[in-house]
Amino acid sequence: MQQLTTNSYLFGGNAPYVEDLYEAYLNNPGSVPDNWRAYFDAMQHVPAVDGTNKPDVAHASVVASFAERAKAGPIRTVTASFDAEMGRKRVAATQLIAAYRYLGSHWANLDPLQRQERPMIPELEPSFYGFNDADMDTVFNISNTYFGPETATLRDLLNYLRDTYTRSIGAEFMYISDPAEKRWLQEKLESIRSTPNFSAEKKVHILDRLTAAEGLERYLHTRYVGQKRFSLEGGETFIASMDETIQRAGEKGVQEIVIGMAHRGRLNVLVNTLGKAPQELFEEFEGKHGDDLPAGDVKYHQGFSSDISTAGGPVHLSLAFNPSHLEIVNPVVEGSVKARMDRRGDAQGAQVLPILVHGDAAFAGQGVVMETLNLAQTRGYHTGGTVHIVINNQIGFTTSDPRDARSTLYCSDVVKMIEAPVLHINADDPEAVVLATQIALDYRMEFKKDIVLDIICYRKLGHNEQDTPALTQPLMYKKIGQHPGTRKLYADKLVAQGVIPADGGDKMVAAFRDAMDAGKHTVDPVISNFKNKYAVDWLPFLNKKWTDSADTAVPMTELKRLAARITTVPEDFKVHSLVEKVLGDRGTMGRGEMNLDWGMGEHLAYASLVSSGYAIRLTGQDAGRGTFVHRHAVLHDQNRERWDAGTYIPLQNVSDSQAPFTVIDSVLSEEAVLAFEYGYSTAEPNTLTIWEAQFGDFANGAQVVIDQFISSGEVKWGRASGLVMMLPHGYEGQGPEHSSARPERFLQLCADNNMQVVQPTTAAQIFHLLRRQMVRQFRKPLVIMTPKSLLRNKDAGSPLTDLAKGSFQTVIGEVDEKIDAKKVKRVIACSGKVYYDLVNARKTRGQLDTAIVRLEQLYPFPHKSFAAELKKFPNLVEVVWAQDEPQNQGAWFQIQHNIFEGLESGQRLAYAGRPASASPAVGYYDKHYAQQKDLLETAFSKLKGFILTK
Repeated sequence: MQQLTTNSYLFGGNAPYVEDLYEAYLNNPGSVPDNWRAYFDAMQHVPAVDGTNKPDVAHASVVASFAERAKAGPIRTVTASFDAEMGRKRVAATQLIAAYRYLGSHWANLDPLQRQERPMIPELEPSFYGFNDADMDTVFNISNTYFGPETATLRDLLNYLRDTYTRSIGAEFMYISDPAEKRWLQEKLESIRSTPNFSAEKKVHILDRLTAAEGLERYLHTRYVGQKRFSLEGGETFIASMDETIQRAGEKGVQEIVIGMAHRGRLNVLVNTLGKAPQELFEEFEGKHGDDLPAGDVKYHQGFSSDISTAGGPVHLSLAFNPSHLEIVNPVVEGSVKARMDRRGDAQGAQVLPILVHGDAAFAGQGVVMETLNLAQTRGYHTGGTVHIVINNQIGFTTSDPRDARSTLYCSDVVKMIEAPVLHINADDPEAVVLATQIALDYRMEFKKDIVLDIICYRKLGHNEQDTPALTQPLMYKKIGQHPGTRKLYADKLVAQGVIPADGGDKMVAAFRDAMDAGKHTVDPVISNFKNKYAVDWLPFLNKKWTDSADTAVPMTELKRLAARITTVPEDFKVHSLVEKVLGDRGTMGRGEMNLDWGMGEHLAYASLVSSGYAIRLTGQDAGRGTFVHRHAVLHDQNRERWDAGTYIPLQNVSDSQAPFTVIDSVLSEEAVLAFEYGYSTAEPNTLTIWEAQFGDFANGAQVVIDQFISSGEVKWGRASGLVMMLPHGYEGQGPEHSSARPERFLQLCADNNMQVVQPTTAAQIFHLLRRQMVRQFRKPLVIMTPKSLLRNKDAGSPLTDLAKGSFQTVIGEVDEKIDAKKVKRVIACSGKVYYDLVNARKTRGQLDTAIVRLEQLYPFPHKSFAAELKKFPNLVEVVWAQDEPQNQGAWFQIQHNIFEGLESGQRLAYAGRPASASPAVGYYDKHYAQQKDLLETAFSKLKGFILTK
């Protein structure tokens, strides 16, 4: 209330009226007159009486404050006569300041093409508040409302406000709820009136970056006519912004920066920011490439890394590989940053910085942007704030009218959901762009939150260099054709200021072209042979021959020790009675007195890995408990008194020197979270990174991540990943949505030993499978079709001894000792839960001439192991593939050729299962049951339908 109590017209006699207004305002700001609402709004941004920055003053303190004022009489030297008119003007001046903070960006000079007329905003005119020309020389004390001089005439105040909020920088931040953040931004902008004051040396450096940005594009345009490069021309100031971000981040202690961006300007960033040798880029334009990748990718999808010298020391830069799905790289970058933070023990992101570069249309249009923003301040995904840079060329892709591009005023409006401030800047004012960049980086480092730089520019050429934008944008491209270019404008400005000689700009252009002709680096200095102590050596995991085998057994004594640790809770910790039963049963399992269920097999795998030094990161929408209440990795004290306390994670208490175990119940997102975990896995090979879908079909919402990164990242970019996807799968009569994890989609993506698709059926199998993922000396994505009903099926249990010996079995042959191999004429091959249905059906039928073989690993197909199982039956005539899924789905069409390859001459292959369907499963339980019954009947009866003879 400091501002209220230091204004002379608010003396004690008026306190009840003002206090009533303020109470009404606290309850509902819209219930008070506009001028009082603006006044109270302004009070939110000045210190309170007690010196804090709390904006919402308690009712009682307001009463006390006014009561004291009433006793003390008028404030300062004010006479008892109340100057109502002067009081009104002071309120009006405060309202004017608030209006510019809220609305000034709408009047900012942001468009280099000057196409838009300034909108009518009466609130930004003095006359709106009753001021006239006679008031312009009235002096106001603005020390408590504006970060500038203590007093100012209305004329000067108006100039201050317009300089600060309506010139080349348009700031949006008043929607932020934290007063400290708002005051910080107000002070940064208002104290200098958003006007840079750079040295001549700094200005020349900015021109150098503009020259490099423009020079590269023009060089490529003349040397490689018509080739796609997604030119940055019109937005060259972006390179100056990137340079400033990196250099200033280095000064503030950042040691690693991960950059994500789509196509526009990417080649420019590679050469002029990361220091890729121009000669290497030229070779790519000329079609030269290495033979180390099976597929490779186009040049504007490529990533790169380098080490750059800054005033604060070396900074490692990584540009993430990115497909044409534009914004999908955002969560990948965030995941990579999180892994680097964890490796450094950098919980707040002081040493690692994510930078995301967006196009205006994609930033507004693609949903993964919102999903990624929603992760920003959550515990499991916080990366210390991201600097977002929008290369806003005002045209998007091919949209001919801005009204069709988005439904918001600005392309950046989506960030208001997390209250991230936005600085819109005119790209034709490079110094303003650099100043805004400094403020953005400082804000991120101070508050560890996201901030946006919206660099408003234009696109000189088409979406790509084979496009003719004037076909749909004739007016815009007439303006662009008349524009001399940002570099020329800024060079002329520096000449006029006497910073450079008249021919200085031209000499810089010529020098850059000479460097291009020589293929020299354009970033000085790029550090070679620098070794960061936190860097991960991927060499031990690369170029390794595929193998299914791995020594995954754990000694019995260690298994029992681990079991005891993960089934013990602190004495004063009260678990739920159901969980108490689970822990009791697991204790019995851990002593070898009962077969292990799936949850215990999984837990022992995790416990053995963290005890051996492998970290684990397990995330998903219900990862702690498990969707089907089988995991219970996080225990909750039933007597806890606070929602944010009273949990115990046994897997974090396996041993004193164990590796970290992290389990996170993620936000309700698939695409962003899965991409985040993929990014994490590509930066940390020694962590078992797992994403668990709530139901397997939830992976549908993340298909872009699966197609563009998980399945193909290695063959396109050489990016290895050991990411595990757990996808609950099983036909239990629960309808079309949550029956199938769509194994056919994953199998269709399989080639070149790019990933593993498995469907384990026992507790021992999941134990060995998870351990195999880390023990083997290579990293491949692993897709697990995890069960639902088998989680508690006693037949799927395993004795503890199976964990102390053996390994993951890609194929499990017939296990029933009653089956005589010589009498077997038919083998039913299957995968997953249907195996147990088949076993029970065989018991009922008493059909002992039929063996059942489980295919636990669908890809890579275990040819030798499968053929070896078939050879055990000398009189085998036919093999039937049985599956729960419809015929056009599941594994059948993807693996039938592999099964056929394992047959002997004269043997036949047939199919048993549900008929082809447009839906993954039927929705009526009785129909599901009828199909299940028919499936089992077909598997054991005379062959019909599709039959293939070798």
